[in-house]
Amino acid sequence: MKKGCLFTSIGLLAVMSVAMVYYFVIQQKKDPTIYETTKPEINDIIKKAVATGSIKPRKEINIKPQVSGVVEKLYVEAGQIVEKGQKLAKIKLIPSEININSAQSNVELSKLRLRESERELVRQRNIFKNKLDVQQARASSENANKEEQRQKELFEEGVISETDYLQFKLDAQIKKNTLENAEISSTNSIRQSELEVEIRKQELQAAVDNLQLLREGVTQNSKQVSNVIVSTVTGMVLDTPVEEGGSVIERNTFNEGTSVAVIADMKNIIFEGKVDESDVGKLREGMPLILTVGAINEEKFEGILEFVSPKGIEEEGTVKFVIKAAIKNSGEGSFLRAGYSANADIILNKKEDVVTINERDLIMEKDKYYVQVETSDQEYEKREVELGISDGILTEITSKLDTSTVIKVQIEKSGKSDQ
Repeated sequence: MKKGCLFTSIGLLAVMSVAMVYYFVIQQKKDPTIYETTKPEINDIIKKAVATGSIKPRKEINIKPQVSGVVEKLYVEAGQIVEKGQKLAKIKLIPSEININSAQSNVELSKLRLRESERELVRQRNIFKNKLDVQQARASSENANKEEQRQKELFEEGVISETDYLQFKLDAQIKKNTLENAEISSTNSIRQSELEVEIRKQELQAAVDNLQLLREGVTQNSKQVSNVIVSTVTGMVLDTPVEEGGSVIERNTFNEGTSVAVIADMKNIIFEGKVDESDVGKLREGMPLILTVGAINEEKFEGILEFVSPKGIEEEGTVKFVIKAAIKNSGEGSFLRAGYSANADIILNKKEDVVTINERDLIMEKDKYYVQVETSDQEYEKREVELGISDGILTEITSKLDTSTVIKVQIEKSGKSDQ
């Protein structure tokens, strides 16, 4: 038994030894690693900054009522083209008794003020006609002239000195100037009274219009106040935020008012977006853009950068800057709707027909760049290269490589590159 076990053990050891020898021999006979290679190519490279944003009209107008009430009729709907002055909606006024009473009081008060100003005008005209406001100045001037003539005769006879005579002459001139000023003042008083009457007439008309508007919903002078809302611009109706039967508030000093319609010229639209602070220093007005609209992936739009914000906005820990760009071909092809999301590629630099390689095939050592150039079959040497611009995928090679050069592809394995 012992001998049988011994022979068995020896046999097993022999088999294991043979297997190990065979494994190492086979491993030594395996082919060496074959590295993938590539060649530089001629390509166009565009270096760009990316902005995300949306399509917006250059001018978007909110039309608001001049009166408060309930929307009685809407004449337009979203998507409709309207002209300047076209009716948009009609407001039905629902005034309170307090407002009507106040308006009536304003009318009566305006009538009283008008009658008072008219009486004052009649009085001023009577004064002017009879010269009542210049009589005293005229009498003083005439008396001063007579005295000056008498003193002149005394001076010529040597009774009084020249100094005394000149004093009377000066007094006569002063009285004459006073008379002229009184006549001018009399004329101005007439004009002032006429102006006051005109102001009171306009005040009364405004009070009457306001009362009529509260009672009937319309006025005789609709150019000043009206319950019919009209468009102030020509363009497309983007939205009608209210519905028939809804309440609206007038625009005034203390309230922005309720928007009845939003109108914009959709032939004049822009892209508005944001760029990262790392790119904003490279941007200049006039740079070209290529816009990609999320809803129209198959079509590209061209733009020109018009505005770069001088102040950044912090968003999610990063600083963004607002940019605006005019869209050059917005009227061609697909219709661009307000609010479409879009991305803009801002072209910072562009080179055509240059030698390029994939950026992954570069090796960086001590601020220098190298590639592994094939010297013979599966044999490589590092060669320093000079770089141009890069778009993040392709990099321009400006020296020491051409399209016939074979270089080693740097494929990452386990976090390391084959070098």
